[in-house]
Order: sequence, then structure tokens, then C-alpha cells
Amino acid sequence: MGKGLIWAAAEDLARNRGRVLSLYRQILRSLNSPKLELSFAARLAKKAEARAIFMLGSEERSLDNIEDLIDAAEYSLSLLKQGKIPKHIQ
Repeated sequence: MGKGLIWAAAEDLARNRGRVLSLYRQILRSLNSPKLELSFAARLAKKAEARAIFMLGSEERSLDNIEDLIDAAEYSLSLLKQGKIPKHIQ
């Protein structure tokens, strides 16, 4: 993180890039889980919603908001691994 700055610098964004891409891939894979009782169309719709969330999140520049988005993604992934659909993408 930059020295006391609240806005992300290029190095902050680069540092989070791998973590965010990993979460994105894991969430998309988890939506294919047989634990989730979703039809094929519903799975595609949920994946489209997840993509939209990550696309909007990619434009975020506030460090606090970026951390909040990463925390929300990690929480959503933990629910998906349990076979539950997170409320914000229901």
C-alpha cells in the first residue's frame, strides 16, 4: 500500500491482481459444483453476474473498497464451497 494514501497506486493494483484473478477463477469453478442445485441456464446466469461484479470492481481505486471487495469474494467463495449461494448473487 502507498504511504498513508487512500487511493490505489499502480503497484497496489499490481500486487492485488494475482489474488483477484485467483478468486475470480475459483468462484467461476465453484459455480459448476454439483453441490449447487442449479440448472445449466441458472449456472450461466450466476457466472454472468459474477463476471459483472468483478468487472465493476476492477474500476475501483479506493484501497479500503478494494480490500472490502476481496473480503466479500473470499466469503462468497467459502459459501460456494459449502454448496450455498451467497445472497448478493442470488
